[in-house]
Amino acid sequence: MKPQHAEAESLYTAENYNPEDSLGRLIADVSGRLLAAFDDEVTELGITGAQWVTLMRIASGCGSTAAELCRFSRYDTGSMTRMLDRLEEKDLIRRVRSSSDRRIIHLELTDAGRELHALLPPVAIKVLNAHLKGFTRAELDQFKDFLSRMQANSRSAS
Repeated sequence: MKPQHAEAESLYTAENYNPEDSLGRLIADVSGRLLAAFDDEVTELGITGAQWVTLMRIASGCGSTAAELCRFSRYDTGSMTRMLDRLEEKDLIRRVRSSSDRRIIHLELTDAGRELHALLPPVAIKVLNAHLKGFTRAELDQFKDFLSRMQANSRSAS
């Protein structure tokens, strides 16, 4: 059975919209602060927060090509190529040409990349828990549900 959600109504109007406290601004601010916190935590591991995100996507199989990573991260191809070049120089990833379609280059973690990847979940746990201080499990679950619904709405609006 599908959950019953409020009918579509315009929650933002010209009268109540304030860019300083809009949902987009709040999400962008929290996202930026999360990435900065990841940067602070992974510096000693020799990577940046953005590289952490890229490594996690490659490791999970959600970003097996540069094009997939670009779609996820909204980086342009030049920026993503430079990011992947840096990760490759650090011997954390390798590019492997597809045997079935030579135009496609797959990305995979190296042994060093897999070793580093194993160290990253505790960093995520630390950073996320710091940002969720004061939330209950039920509030976190509800918050994730809200964001998942927004994500679904954004997919259907595209």
